[in-house]
Amino acid sequence: MPRRTSRSSLPLVLAAALVIAACAKKEEAPKADAAPEPAPAAQVAPPEPPKPENAHAFQIGELAAIALRDGTLEFPNDNKVFGLGKTPEEVGALLSAAGLPTDKIQLGLEPLLVKTADKVLLFDTGSAGSFGPTNGHLPDALKEASIDPASVTDVFISHLHGDHVGGLINAEGALAFPNATIHISKPEWKFLQEVKQDLATQMGLANRDKLVAAMKPKVDAFKPGAELVKGVVTAVDIKGHTPGHSGYEITSGTDKLLYVGDSMHHSILSVQKADWPMGFDADQKVAAKSRADLVAKLAASGERVYAVHFPFPGVGKIVKDGDTYKWVGE
Repeated sequence: MPRRTSRSSLPLVLAAALVIAACAKKEEAPKADAAPEPAPAAQVAPPEPPKPENAHAFQIGELAAIALRDGTLEFPNDNKVFGLGKTPEEVGALLSAAGLPTDKIQLGLEPLLVKTADKVLLFDTGSAGSFGPTNGHLPDALKEASIDPASVTDVFISHLHGDHVGGLINAEGALAFPNATIHISKPEWKFLQEVKQDLATQMGLANRDKLVAAMKPKVDAFKPGAELVKGVVTAVDIKGHTPGHSGYEITSGTDKLLYVGDSMHHSILSVQKADWPMGFDADQKVAAKSRADLVAKLAASGERVYAVHFPFPGVGKIVKDGDTYKWVGE
C-alpha cells in the first residue's frame, strides 16, 4: 500500500517538482553563448591570367619604336627547313640545351613600327593569317598600340614571302595602309611581277595579282643599299634569301638598330649554327655565308638587332660565347 503524503508536506513536493521541471527546460534549450554554425566559405573566382602583350614599346635613341606581335609559326624538327643535311638529333641537342622542345621549331612573327617627328614607319606587314590561325594578328596589335593604319606614312618590305607582305592588303585587295609609300628593292619588285603563280602560292602569295595591282601606285622601288629616309632609314643588302632581300638600318643620333628581315629565323639555330643551310633560302650557300658574316659582324660591333622571327619582342644583341655566338634579348 503506497504511503500517503501529508497535507503539510505537499508544498515542499510541488516546489521540488517545479525546480526539476525548470532544470529540464534549461537543459533542452540551446546555450546562449554557443557559437553559431560557420557559414560556407564564399567561392572566390581565380584571377584571370594576364593577357599576352601584343605591342611592346622601346626606344631607338630619340625614336619611339613598337614591336607588334602578328603571331607565331611552327615547323617539325625534320631537317626539311632547318638543319638541312643534319639529323633531328643534332638539331634537337641545340634546342634542348636552350630549354626548348626538341620535336618542333617555333618562330615569332613581329613587324616593327617606328615613329619620327613627322612619319610613322612600318617594317613588314605580317601574314594576314595566310599561315594559319596562330598568326595574322597585326591589326589587333596596332589597336593595342593606338596606331591608326591610315597614319602609317611608309612601309618597308624586307622581301616577298607571305608572312612579311601578306598584311599589306585586306581580303578585298585594298591597301591596309592606304596612305603609305611602299619601299621595296628593285630586284624584289621585279621578281614579284614576274614570278609564276604556282611559286607565288608556295611563297604564301596566292593573291599575287591583287597584291601587285594594289601596290603599283604606291611603290618606291629602290636600289639595294639606298638611303630611304634621310638620316633615319638605310636599306642593307643581305643576299641569298630572295632575289632582292633587304634589311634596314634605323638610326637616331649615335644609336643604331638593324632590322635583319629573314637573314636569320631562329634565335638558337640561326645564331649558333649560322653556316647551316636553310630550306627557305633561295640560294642556300650564299644565304648561309651572308648569315654567318652578319652574325660575326653584329657580335663585334655590339649593334642592336631587331629579328622579326626571334622570340617576342625581337630586340636585343648577338654576343660572342666561347667559340660560338648567342642571342641576348632585351
